[in-house]
Amino acid sequence: MKKKALGRGLEALISEPLPIEEKPKEKSKGELNEEVLMLSIHEALKNPRITLWSPEAAAVLRYLRKTIPEFSISNEASKLLEKAIKEKYPEVWSSVEKQMKKVE
Repeated sequence: MKKKALGRGLEALISEPLPIEEKPKEKSKGELNEEVLMLSIHEALKNPRITLWSPEAAAVLRYLRKTIPEFSISNEASKLLEKAIKEKYPEVWSSVEKQMKKVE
């Protein structure tokens, strides 16, 4: 009997199992894992889109889009998120910026 696709998520689209990637070993706190950093940068350059789940933020941004001419939800969300990440994780942000300049 053939399995139905509904409710199977990605398995419905992918017939072969996805390869399991080994996670690199963790470094001590405060020390960045260069292997993970570079993997993350390459993945982000291939697909920079992220998805967030916040009904309140979505409502505010949609309100602004409807009331401010040429308002861009993506641009505003990017600016706000980047500022918050840079403030919370300055060491990681700085390392990512330096490595991205080398990769691009």
